[in-house]
Amino acid sequence: MEVANVSIWIWATFLGFVLGFLALDLGVFHRKVHAIRMREALVWSVIWIIVALVFNGVIWLFWDRIQPSSSYSNADAAMAFFAGYAVERALSVDNIFVFLIVFAYFRVPSEYQYRVLFLGIVGALVFRGIFIALGATLIAKFLWTMVVFGLFLILTGVKMVVIHGKEMDPGKNPVVRWFRKVFPTTDDYHGANFFVRINGVLTATPLFVALLVIELTDIVFAVDSIPAIFAITQDPFIVFTSNVFAILGLRALFFALAGLMQLFHYLNYGLALVLVFVGVKMLYGYVEKVGTWGIPHMPTWLSLVVIVAILGASVAASLAWPPKPQPQVDSEERVQSEDTEL
Repeated sequence: MEVANVSIWIWATFLGFVLGFLALDLGVFHRKVHAIRMREALVWSVIWIIVALVFNGVIWLFWDRIQPSSSYSNADAAMAFFAGYAVERALSVDNIFVFLIVFAYFRVPSEYQYRVLFLGIVGALVFRGIFIALGATLIAKFLWTMVVFGLFLILTGVKMVVIHGKEMDPGKNPVVRWFRKVFPTTDDYHGANFFVRINGVLTATPLFVALLVIELTDIVFAVDSIPAIFAITQDPFIVFTSNVFAILGLRALFFALAGLMQLFHYLNYGLALVLVFVGVKMLYGYVEKVGTWGIPHMPTWLSLVVIVAILGASVAASLAWPPKPQPQVDSEERVQSEDTEL
């Protein structure tokens, strides 16, 4: 039996590998609840990058056995995986901005943040799998959806520039407001528990509400990022695996970069430009497949070079022109202001 021209046993092996890594991560290395420090986060970030690169090497060596009927050569498949991984990894930076806002808004203690992100990652893997399967089916049966995806990515890139700098208020999310109306919630944390019983009533803690916002946010980001990687490659196995490795490294990346995000203030513009580029590339790919004008094929390596150049330029610009220091606000006044808003 095959799924997307890849043996079900290969899919099962890969998913088993991912689940095993997640179980090892939470059940062994992070069994005890503790705050993640910069050094530990950097070590895990490097580990996840190495794991992704090793898998990239597996594709390079064994792609012709993984998917014998593929039009990709082993080198092309490996390049497509790396390009997809790079795009998803870069776009995941936007998730980090949102995570910072959510954790600050709900005042999630640092020792519980890793657990929220871990469960958020599990949900993200499920949603990404669903969206990838849906996107692959739509493109395979309705080629014109490439135009829809391409235009959507371009508009999303423009929107990122327009809304940049505007604050997000997680408490105004309609789903969160609805949940608080229909389900009892408490304002106090009860350790690492998502639910507690108060006077015999099952009550959600702020930790669960924060997790709910994280899951909802990832669904929104998946709507943006899945079409982006389909502009790089439309092979479901490469799309899914590159997404998985980008997501698995997201938790460590968050704790490694959380304190440095404000330094890369131009990175958001770089990400917006990447989305516009891959949107244009998807439109180009549609014209190429239709074959009306006989335009040349855009190689994957060229896409990778452009993406890396854009992100590198945005980081370099951020370091060359650092943000202006913000006026200091008295801590007591800030706490009073936050209490008034909440």
